Amino acid sequence: MGLVRISKVAPLDGFEVELTLTTGETIRRDLLPLLKGPIFETIRGDEAAFRSIRVEDGTVVWPNGADLCPDVLI
Repeated sequence: MGLVRISKVAPLDGFEVELTLTTGETIRRDLLPLLKGPIFETIRGDEAAFRSIRVEDGTVVWPNGADLCPDVLI
């Protein structure tokens, strides 16, 4: 089957997201503890920026180029 990756993301309240995995399983994660460093500054400070999250190549990304490793999220 290969590596489990993220196929869909839905922003919830605060910094929580619901992730749909390539296995079909859904999980919830609070991303705030992972949003460290300058690239995440806008995402931490602007709800609209955070909610622009999307899936690309099996992980979550934002338009500013920020991303999170799927292994950390799963």
